[in-house]
Amino acid sequence: MKIGIIGAGAIGSVLAGKWAKNGHTVSLANSRGPDTLADLATKLGVRAVSVEDAVKDVEVVVITIPQKNVPQLPEGLFRDVPEGVVVADTGNYYPSLRDGAIAELEGDQTESGWVAERIGRPVVKVFNSIISHSLDQGGQAAGSPGRIALPIAGDDARAKEVLIGLVEELGFTGIDAGPLSESWRQQPGSPAYCTDYDEAGLRSALARADRARSVAARNTTEKWLPTLSKDTTPAEIVKRVREIEDPAG
Repeated sequence: MKIGIIGAGAIGSVLAGKWAKNGHTVSLANSRGPDTLADLATKLGVRAVSVEDAVKDVEVVVITIPQKNVPQLPEGLFRDVPEGVVVADTGNYYPSLRDGAIAELEGDQTESGWVAERIGRPVVKVFNSIISHSLDQGGQAAGSPGRIALPIAGDDARAKEVLIGLVEELGFTGIDAGPLSESWRQQPGSPAYCTDYDEAGLRSALARADRARSVAARNTTEKWLPTLSKDTTPAEIVKRVREIEDPAG
């Protein structure tokens, strides 16, 4: 497939490199321009492009940037992008830690619903609920015990099937998590967020999510994350996130 990725941070870089190794044609963009991505693109085996070019002549676009930066995307970015192009959003809202308060997200609107409104295109929420180390190192063959499952929420069945396929080839079980209106169940603070559950565990976590409790857990996580030391292991991070977000899990 032809895939454009907007955002060259931890998640975007991992996805770009893995999909390129799997034979996909990947274009990678950031806000500073392709020249700043030349070395990384060479290392990953992808093309460094502008944000505008990342959405051209592709079948899938992945937006993986901080929530606060979504309104800074070029105006009309998706105006001429064919309707059949799948758009995925990996973003998460952290008001205290990074993004500042966004009024709509302090109410009932889902994070990815807000993104869809900003860009004027339907999106599918995926790859938001896994830390970059688990995404990079945690893939396993189908049927492996404890294989990590990832929720995929959206309103377009075909788009979700495309993304489930891309999730599966990376070594994770893709779970249809319902419409975009239910994507709050995988937002920060929810039992499904960065807890590395297998399929059964993830389905249970999605079902028992409580929106108010998830917001409280996210706020606790925001206070905890800056205290991490460089010696904190990824396994310790997942363990602590489970304790904060899913004490009943």
